[in-house]
Amino acid sequence: MTEDDPTDEISDIEVRIEALAEIAERCRKYILASKIAIGSGAALLLITILGLLGTGQTAALGSIALIVGGIVSLGSNVSTLRQTDDSIRAAEALRAQLIGRINLRVVEDTPMKLV
Repeated sequence: MTEDDPTDEISDIEVRIEALAEIAERCRKYILASKIAIGSGAALLLITILGLLGTGQTAALGSIALIVGGIVSLGSNVSTLRQTDDSIRAAEALRAQLIGRINLRVVEDTPMKLV
């Protein structure tokens, strides 16, 4: 391999893309959990306000904390997911550019001879 051969760099980029994809998947899971927390907190707050649970201030404060925590977590993870997706697209574009610089040769199929 020569110094101008980008295959090692392509391999490094592919490893980075895989790591970024894992981060993105983790963000998606946290986003789902955040939405569930927001929905659960809202439902609990509604139940508490209507007096269906019989509990008072503790349940109301807990539900508000759940809603606020879910919103903060959702915003943070959505932002991280966007940045990660941008990084993945940039890495894929660089990988495509490096692959384009490689002198690939066409391999033709030859008919097999039966012996």
